[in-house]
Amino acid sequence: QVQLVESGGGLVQAGGSLRLSCAASRSIFSRNTMGWYRQAPGKQRELVAAITSGGTTNYADSVKGRFTISRDNPKNTVYLQMNSLKPEDTAVYYCNARGVYGNVLGSWGQGTQVTVSS
Repeated sequence: QVQLVESGGGLVQAGGSLRLSCAASRSIFSRNTMGWYRQAPGKQRELVAAITSGGTTNYADSVKGRFTISRDNPKNTVYLQMNSLKPEDTAVYYCNARGVYGNVLGSWGQGTQVTVSS
């Protein structure tokens, strides 16, 4: 059973924008905090942004003011609007449900590649 499907990545020049989408199974989406993560080559996967079921958001310092996370509960979908992209934002982006201890609750999807050229 596929739980998480990310889409929307691509190649963009520095300063550009992209909007990522993540379609999730209802079982993993409903009532859970959802997060966007990224993994750059040679680096550990890191949390970029998270949103609770009630809409409270938080962001990594590196993306504050540039990225916006949102969710559409009836559609079981979470989005990441990325503006003013920088080359250091280049990574594979994933979404997942986030437990109360910061653990992930679902199996990782295939992710979506974001490449920002300078």
